[in-house]
Amino acid sequence: MFGKRTNVGTAQTGTGRPAQQPTTVSKAPAAVAAPEASTAVAAAPPEQKRSEQYYVTKSMIFGALIEAIDLAQLSKLEPESARDEIRDIVNEIVAIKNVVMSISEQEELLEDICNDVLGYGPLEPLLMRDDIADIMVNGAAKTYIEVSGKIQLTNIRFRDNSQLMNICQRIVSQVGRRVDESSPICDARLLDGSRVNVIAPPLAIDGPALTIRKFRKDKLTLDQLIRYASISPEGGEVLKVIGRVRCNVLISGGTGSGKTTLLNCLTNYIDTDERVITCEDAAELQLQQSHVVRLETRPPNLEGQGAVTMRDLVKNCLRMRPERIIVGEVRGPEAFDLLQAMNTGHDGSMGTLHANSPREALGRLESMITMGGFSLPAKTIRDMIVSSIDIIVQAARLRDGSRRITHITEVLGQEADVITLQDLFVYEIVGEDANGRIIGRHRSTGVGRPRFWERARYYGEENRLAAALDAATVIDEN
Repeated sequence: MFGKRTNVGTAQTGTGRPAQQPTTVSKAPAAVAAPEASTAVAAAPPEQKRSEQYYVTKSMIFGALIEAIDLAQLSKLEPESARDEIRDIVNEIVAIKNVVMSISEQEELLEDICNDVLGYGPLEPLLMRDDIADIMVNGAAKTYIEVSGKIQLTNIRFRDNSQLMNICQRIVSQVGRRVDESSPICDARLLDGSRVNVIAPPLAIDGPALTIRKFRKDKLTLDQLIRYASISPEGGEVLKVIGRVRCNVLISGGTGSGKTTLLNCLTNYIDTDERVITCEDAAELQLQQSHVVRLETRPPNLEGQGAVTMRDLVKNCLRMRPERIIVGEVRGPEAFDLLQAMNTGHDGSMGTLHANSPREALGRLESMITMGGFSLPAKTIRDMIVSSIDIIVQAARLRDGSRRITHITEVLGQEADVITLQDLFVYEIVGEDANGRIIGRHRSTGVGRPRFWERARYYGEENRLAAALDAATVIDEN
């Protein structure tokens, strides 16, 4: 099939004979796993440190493989057939080059090369692991991962920065985007929805920097968050009611605190007959309803034309007869349009933003509207916020790596020039155990009749809400 296969030996040596000394590939001893790694998913294989000779041999065989195959023909094959074809050619190259390898080493080499040609190269084993939350590649030589809230250095490395850049381009091209010297910053996503950010030279001095925020294959639910102690059972029940009765919700938190995960969990309680429209920079929300329209922003082209901003999407949503509008992340002047939508019959809309507390979230929202060039008095903006947002849910990642919902807060109104808030649930840190894990509890503030009580009654959820709030109060008194 591949016309060059008969020239594997001569193409690389320049003579008609594969006259080379045997090449021995040595493997360094396995690295000692970090303490946190012992609790990782059982399917994750132990990482092994590879010698420099391994990478030299791999580069030599990979170069011979590229000379020997027709990539255009290879792309037409099914993945399994393409792997078998590559395996046959690599075995021929190993025999011709007289490379001395054990069977296990040769299998590892075959897998690595197949991943390089057909997949995402050295990233493939990391993408297969479900216990990894983030993959951070700092140039070709260093790759970090986040497991159980802790960052660890791995033994994964790339052949060189060119290979890393090719993989970055392969990822972003799948969603119609590009990354190169003329456009060195790019946001994209993998096929499973995992968020990808690439920043390339000359902005990244030490080589391309690739960051992947992975999503679990099994989607988290509020019940699972309760089991993980991210929220108390009573707090989780209140969140279910909030999602069901179409409160306008703003989810606030720092980087990696679980905002998108929490937003996905809340959307599970949207009725299946509601029309939901999502707006995101890189589509990562995973709603389970059938009537969902997913919109995604678009960067400008080479001429600087054709950009579609988040504000363009939110404004267009209003013409699409939405019942709920969900904005993946509010970070600019689209905050004004989202508040207008919340205040004009699109109850149950949701969004996330970066802030460290519910009070700071409102301040950031006001700042984003002001920076958007809207010449509105501060009091008018605050009136709009008060009339639009019902609930702020604050998420946080604690110093031990655990993620907790720290506040469920109502927006009550405005006194003078200050927006008044009322906490329904807060998370209190009590101490830490011998292993450095933080010990805390979710405490109800004792509010028995929140502001959205009438809305809960309208949807027939007032008894469920009252039971959750009463149960939480009883627990705290004991």
